[in-house]
Amino acid sequence: MNHFALHHWPLRLASLLACLLFWQLAASLRLDFGLFTFTYVPTPGAVLEAAWQLLQSSKLLPHLGSSLGRVFAGYLAAALVGVLLGLAIGRSKWAEDSLLPPLEVLRPIPAVAWIPLAILMFPSSELSMIFITFTGALFPVLLNTIHGVEGVDRRLVASARSLGAGRLAILREVVLPGAAPSIVTGLAIGMGTSWFCLVTAEMISGQFGIGYYTWESYTLQNYPDIVVGMLLIGLLGMGSSGLVRHLGGLVTPWYRVKGKA
Repeated sequence: MNHFALHHWPLRLASLLACLLFWQLAASLRLDFGLFTFTYVPTPGAVLEAAWQLLQSSKLLPHLGSSLGRVFAGYLAAALVGVLLGLAIGRSKWAEDSLLPPLEVLRPIPAVAWIPLAILMFPSSELSMIFITFTGALFPVLLNTIHGVEGVDRRLVASARSLGAGRLAILREVVLPGAAPSIVTGLAIGMGTSWFCLVTAEMISGQFGIGYYTWESYTLQNYPDIVVGMLLIGLLGMGSSGLVRHLGGLVTPWYRVKGKA
């Protein structure tokens, strides 16, 4: 399905406008709902002005460059390791028994818990932030790859083997095409989690980056800049995940999502 079909955009734009309208009213009227309050939340106009000032300043490019470099370094390493490990674990019972248990122990550990150890393990804060991004992206890629490999129809593998295909040929011609949609899903999810983990690391260890900019704005009580940083993170995460899905769609033209009108 084409996610950019024109007939979907009116509803999507209306949804965004409704959210902006609620935000404007709640922030302007300083609504207090008891459990949460909009008393100190800046209005969309204040955020737009802060965003314009950031665009005109010399700070935006260093922050963007730092965050993008860290994300893609950690993400690409995680994509390579996650896919290779996933293929091995999905195809080999020995690999599953020896590799999956320690990985499952590490998987629930949140990114913020890795920060002290990463600082001790790596000689620079830059490498430690890339490592934290790597850990965030690794497990979605790994688990989706395992799921995709294990979901390949065994009859297809048996048929290829009966026709004389070797292990590499079965992997290349049967397993990878069958698991590719699940791998692409894992890669897209991993991109989003890598942004989440990077921002956590930058808030503590960074000197440049969107996460550092957001945290610095909070410490300086520049509330509109906080929202600007949050929106930048959301847009960058959405855009990069969309790019991964688009590229994945190009390499899996046989796969189409069904069930939506």
